[in-house]
Amino acid sequence: MSETPFAGTSERSTKHSPRVDEDLVHETQGMMKAERATRSEEWREVEPQAETDPDIDADPAGTLVGGTPVGMDADAVTARAELARWLDRADFPSTGPDLVEAARDHRAPDAVVAELERLPAGETYERVGDVVRALGYPTES
Repeated sequence: MSETPFAGTSERSTKHSPRVDEDLVHETQGMMKAERATRSEEWREVEPQAETDPDIDADPAGTLVGGTPVGMDADAVTARAELARWLDRADFPSTGPDLVEAARDHRAPDAVVAELERLPAGETYERVGDVVRALGYPTES
């Protein structure tokens, strides 16, 4: 039995009729089970990237979109973003060892855990910005 009190209605779209919703579920069911496209019409498939196409990169020009904040360089922005990616707001305030444990719980990469292990002992950090400053990265001025 479903966890919701309105079993069936909460999972369905309000933009279609129940019959159309069931058709849409049936249409995508094969892709979900096969973990690949299952359409017979080739024109509906997504085209793969060609060998001559440029690589898709989040930072194609080597600079961050919109630039970097004043007082920071691209490495500092990347480091702060990577730390923020693996630490939640719920992890703060916390000490260095607690942040290392939180990062491991979130299955952070070894490089992130190693950075957090460099934090000075005995200090409490209120947010990611405090962690970045303690690690010696420049912050916006």
